[in-house]
Amino acid sequence: MGKIILTGDRPTGKLHLGHYVGSLRRRVELQNEGDYERMLVFMADVQALTDNADNPEKIRQNIIEVALDYLSVGLDPTKCTLFIQSQIPELAELTTYLMNLITVSRVQRNPTVKTEIKMRNFEANIPLGFFCYPVSQAADITLFKATTVPAGEDQEPMIEVARELVRRFNQTYGEVLVEPEIMLPVNQTARRLPGTDGKEKMSKSLGNAIYLSDDADTVWKKVKGMYTDPTHINLADPGHVEGNAVFTYLDAFSTDADFAEFWPEYRNLDELKDHYTRGGLGDMKCKKFLNEVLNKMLAPIRERRHAFEQDIPEIYNILKAGSEAAREVASQTMDEVRKAMQIDYFNDAELIRSQAEKYRK
Repeated sequence: MGKIILTGDRPTGKLHLGHYVGSLRRRVELQNEGDYERMLVFMADVQALTDNADNPEKIRQNIIEVALDYLSVGLDPTKCTLFIQSQIPELAELTTYLMNLITVSRVQRNPTVKTEIKMRNFEANIPLGFFCYPVSQAADITLFKATTVPAGEDQEPMIEVARELVRRFNQTYGEVLVEPEIMLPVNQTARRLPGTDGKEKMSKSLGNAIYLSDDADTVWKKVKGMYTDPTHINLADPGHVEGNAVFTYLDAFSTDADFAEFWPEYRNLDELKDHYTRGGLGDMKCKKFLNEVLNKMLAPIRERRHAFEQDIPEIYNILKAGSEAAREVASQTMDEVRKAMQIDYFNDAELIRSQAEKYRK
């Protein structure tokens, strides 16, 4: 079996720069490299409903937003399978079986789950579906026998749960499922892009995100208000780049070519950092440069998005075809799962024969 790549996003809103550097950019690179047997990218609407069950319209509307973001960054439905999670009922079935192979305490120890529960103020009243989503995510991965999961650093604990469940399933029932490996962003800084406010993670719910579909004016407004160095009050003051969101973003996005085009006074980011830490360089100049870098990158994404927006019915056709193709793969895996678990009653001719023999008078 060759490399099988699977990754996806919860359709709770438009995708932002954190998604882009954490996984989207790498997905497009992997797609274009073509070094894989199959590549699947999906919208995790079932997982999104675990904490939005009372607002399904939000998810319904954002399916198309995420699909437009996928296509605008360069994901190609002729090279990868784009599908919607809820359209693959086999995922729910496998989730149910995997739930029997993990304890409540193991899920409680998952640091990603802990963080998400705290972020949503679920400490006192956790929806069961939300609590169990690590198992649902493991089913997403293992149903398609994914070998490689491009994702951000915060998803490592989730992938480890999937690996544990694969080992437990295979030991209990037989070698059917495949242990996945996470593929982290190559750029260390991009593994966890902070929000514009300097907080640990860019998030829709925290309102500190720059979206892939933001226009140039909106990007500049957000960059202008970004967190920098609170001790860098006067121009002559030495500045700190550690924890400075502007420089974190420059680490993630800027290139030497950007300096040559927009700020030739410096050859590269190291020279800019050196000047900033010595003092004598204002934050606003750095923000203006970052704004140029981001808008240069986002301009073609915006253009492609606008073009795709002109034929929304075709977007749904793409998602329908992708979901049908994904379900074919899912169905094959579930046939193997049911056989291994000995619940393929009607396909087991030997079972029927032996039972008939047992009760024959």
